[in-house]
Amino acid sequence: MSKRKNAITWDEYFMGLAHLSAMRSKDPSTQVGAVIVDTSKKIVGIGYNGLPTGLSDDEFPWGREGEVLETKYPYVVHAELNAILNATLSLNGCSIYVSLFPCNECAKAIVQAGIKEIVYEDDKYAETDSVIASKRMLKAAGINLRQLPQSVHVTLNHGE
Repeated sequence: MSKRKNAITWDEYFMGLAHLSAMRSKDPSTQVGAVIVDTSKKIVGIGYNGLPTGLSDDEFPWGREGEVLETKYPYVVHAELNAILNATLSLNGCSIYVSLFPCNECAKAIVQAGIKEIVYEDDKYAETDSVIASKRMLKAAGINLRQLPQSVHVTLNHGE
């Protein structure tokens, strides 16, 4: 008997894990996941967008519009930063798989952590100042930016 031929690729595997992680997000509009992988293809960090540890998801706003303090933006930690903060080893030379291209704030953390590659799926905010600034910093830091040619979909049936 020969080996199975239709196993998913490493890119599909890690992006699939990023999507699975995103399913933990309580954000009603945008769920993002991130997985950091070392050069040996070992997972060293994982995260999703959500409130800082210990804060109640029921006590903070989740809206996108209105007065700044009444929106999610000043409170939510992005998936990339959560993955960096959750890391178990040095991230120098690692790759980060993220379902949505990182904002400028996450780009700073990615550069500072020593991550050398960003593998991403969606770049729907490419024209925003945040992502333009992000790409400028990432390119200046010599970080490889690689968009997957197709989307990865993860389906989970858990009674909903």
